[in-house]
Amino acid sequence: MTIKILITGGTFDKEYDEIGGRLYFKNTHLPEILNLGRSNLPVEVRTLMMIDSLEMTDADRDLIVSHCKQCSEKRIIITHGTDTMEVTARALGEAKLDKTIVLTGAMIPYKFGSSDGLFNLGSALAFVQTLQNGVFVAMNGRFFNWDNVRKNKATGIFEELAHKS
Repeated sequence: MTIKILITGGTFDKEYDEIGGRLYFKNTHLPEILNLGRSNLPVEVRTLMMIDSLEMTDADRDLIVSHCKQCSEKRIIITHGTDTMEVTARALGEAKLDKTIVLTGAMIPYKFGSSDGLFNLGSALAFVQTLQNGVFVAMNGRFFNWDNVRKNKATGIFEELAHKS
C-alpha cells in the first residue's frame, strides 16, 4: 500500500533568507525528513505547488482535489500551510472521495531545527494508515474531522469547532 504525499508548501517547507530577513520556498524537505525518520513506508512524493496557504486560491484547491481524485493511491497525506488548512480540508471533504486523506503542516519551518512538522508528519503517517476513509487534519498529535476543525488564531492550536454528540 503506497501512500501518496502531496506537497503544497506552507511553513513546513519554508527557508530563511538571512540577508533579506524573510521566509521563502526553495525545495520540499519531505524526502530528507522521511530519511531522517528512517521511514520504511512505501511513499510517492509529488510537489503540486510551493505557496503560503494565505495565497492559495480556489483554483489551487481544485488542483489538489483533482490530484486526490485521479491518483490510484487510497491513502494520501497533504502538507499544507496551517492558516487555511481547514478550507482545503472542507473542499476535499465535500468532494466525497473514497479515500483516506490527512492534511498536516507546521507552525515552525523544518529548517529552524525545532519544527513541530516532524512530529506532525509522523502522526499523519500513522493516522493515514489507521483511519477510515474520510478527510482529516492532523496537528499536535491529534486528528480532526474535516468538518469539525479550526485553527485557533490566538493560541496557534487546532481544535474542534464543537463537540458532536
